[in-house]
Amino acid sequence: MDPMRLSRSKIALILVSLGVAAGCNAERAPSFPEMPQFTHTDASEWINSEPLTRADLKGSVVLIDVWTFACWNCYRSFPWLNQLEEKFVDQPFKIIGVHSPEFDYEKDRANIEAKVEEFKLHHPIMIDNDFSYWKKLGNKYWPSFYLIDKQGKARGYWIGETHAGDKRAKAIEKAIGELLAE
Repeated sequence: MDPMRLSRSKIALILVSLGVAAGCNAERAPSFPEMPQFTHTDASEWINSEPLTRADLKGSVVLIDVWTFACWNCYRSFPWLNQLEEKFVDQPFKIIGVHSPEFDYEKDRANIEAKVEEFKLHHPIMIDNDFSYWKKLGNKYWPSFYLIDKQGKARGYWIGETHAGDKRAKAIEKAIGELLAE
């Protein structure tokens, strides 16, 4: 296999797999002290919501999900994310999706909307076609999950496919519960 011919997603998948095998996929500190301001403010760059700001989320615990629609690991995490929204429906908790595409066809809003409908995603999703928010997060992988407290401070970071009941999901849900109780 010629490593120069590997796509970014395949390289990321290999790195994430190696991290999992080495037990390195535990909670990590985000590379930023507080949630970066959203980089897209036009209504055409948001799905399921008007453009949001950091101030709009003050007082809520926020889980940012960085994904792209050609990522199978992202797809497999959506059922858990949907369950998570249901679990905390009566709490000040929000999921914000950040769609950062790997390939050009993933930049098309209609294609993104089709996947949002297919996977029954109802939370706000910012379309990050220029990777500006990805860069502000210092992100490297799909999917990545960033946990933000009620004051907007970054409190946790996880990478990789996540399923209801697995070790990562339990860790994230426990952290969400602790932040909601603060």
